[in-house]
Amino acid sequence: MSVTDAGTPEVPRSALADTVLERLTATYAAAADPVRAAAAQAYVKDVAPFLGIPTPARRALSRTVLEGTPRPDEADCTAIALRCWRLPEREYHYFAVDYLRRHVGRCSSGLLPVTRHLVTTVSWWDTVDALAAHVVGGLVAADPKLTADMDAWIADEDLWVARTALLHQLRYKERTDARRLFAYCLRQSAHADFFIRKAIGWCLREYAKTDPDAVRDFLARERGRFAPLSVREALKNIGA
Repeated sequence: MSVTDAGTPEVPRSALADTVLERLTATYAAAADPVRAAAAQAYVKDVAPFLGIPTPARRALSRTVLEGTPRPDEADCTAIALRCWRLPEREYHYFAVDYLRRHVGRCSSGLLPVTRHLVTTVSWWDTVDALAAHVVGGLVAADPKLTADMDAWIADEDLWVARTALLHQLRYKERTDARRLFAYCLRQSAHADFFIRKAIGWCLREYAKTDPDAVRDFLARERGRFAPLSVREALKNIGA
């Protein structure tokens, strides 16, 4: 992956991206609803403008956009994601996230820096969480060497990067590296931000579906280091 002088990933040439973006912008724009757009923008604290397309309708439109298009390679995925992210309206970002989720298995570890750019640009939970659990998580599962990157991300000053590291194993179930999960939670246990504290509780609660005793034992030893929010979320379904 190449980057610009400003440190952002360069958009590869992609005829597929040209086709998809042409269809996408025309199709989504025609379905815009300004009233819904204003409400959606307020819901995410004005992080981005919206077109005002509800999720079920948006995904139906996306299927129309992608009808007849070939399977992408990594360059196509990168180009589509980065070009969507350059558009202001949030629905285009959602399209990119859905596209990467669908095709992450066709991508290599080279997509990770692109995903980091998406996580750290126009950042909010609505895109970060899906990228963490379904895209970053998929890349790390396919290439365990990327755990070294996650070990760096958990210590990052950008809270969304750290949140991504916490959540990347969210769908791993029995494949979860519990030692690493617990270490990440401890690494950020003193973080003051709501989104980190919530993520700690969420990833522990999700792992508790697989190994509730391990989560109970961990918190029995360490709960004094965590905010009440994190502990409450972690134990929500398994009790103290």
